[in-house]
Amino acid sequence: MKKKVAIQGIAGSYHDVAAQRYFEGEAVEPVPCDTFREVIEHVSAGTVGMMAIENTIAGSLLQNHELIREGNCRIVGEYKLRIMHSFAALPGTRAEDVTEVNSHPIALMQCRDFLDTLPGAKLVECDDTAGSARWVAEKQMHGHGVICARRAAEMYGLEVLAEGVETNKRNYTRFLVIARPDLAEHMQQDAVRNKASLVFALPHTSGSLSKVLTILSFYDMNLSKIQSLPIIGREWEYMFYVNLTFEDYTRYRQALEAIIPLTNDLKILGEYEQGKQSI
Repeated sequence: MKKKVAIQGIAGSYHDVAAQRYFEGEAVEPVPCDTFREVIEHVSAGTVGMMAIENTIAGSLLQNHELIREGNCRIVGEYKLRIMHSFAALPGTRAEDVTEVNSHPIALMQCRDFLDTLPGAKLVECDDTAGSARWVAEKQMHGHGVICARRAAEMYGLEVLAEGVETNKRNYTRFLVIARPDLAEHMQQDAVRNKASLVFALPHTSGSLSKVLTILSFYDMNLSKIQSLPIIGREWEYMFYVNLTFEDYTRYRQALEAIIPLTNDLKILGEYEQGKQSI
């Protein structure tokens, strides 16, 4: 039986690639979603979800932090995917014959140096890299090229004209695997837990954040990320999204107990194994 995984985009997108890599060895059936909010809806209904949370070039997807918290989702894993863009077109097309390149705006931005070698090609922004590949294939758009994953090009019958066309080769996106709390418990039986994602608010008083960070340091917690988002309706107050890595789970739980009195609305978004990174 195939494992259904809700993704933003369609089959062949980078979310799909990340899902296939994370659940390697299992048959994965992507559940396409137009928006990240739709992914959360599928997760709430009992489907596992895969959601991008940050990119080493574009930064954090701030709204996704809030969607996970508001949707009462549990993070059960992560995967850090190197984003390797391919330039593809209908079979038999030459690069110099391409007059229009279609892709997601971020993908186009990340391939700017390569695209500058195609001065006669118009750049057209689309909703999805894989969607661009499918559109060019289905409509038989001769003279159109796309920036997409190799998986998308192969899936929709396009020919890869150039691979690794991204300007920065250290381009990674971190994806989170999320599930409904009851399903998360089942998925994480006997799982390694050396990373945690937390969210909390703080009193609007002097030194409130530094006190929390001091305690986490005392308990040997490695603060790998901290991101603040304003609390709507409460001027100049913020929710803090924190990632911790640790070697001793008991020390981690002690650290949590120590900071609870100093925080408001502390919530554990997930405890999971620190994710692998593709080469």
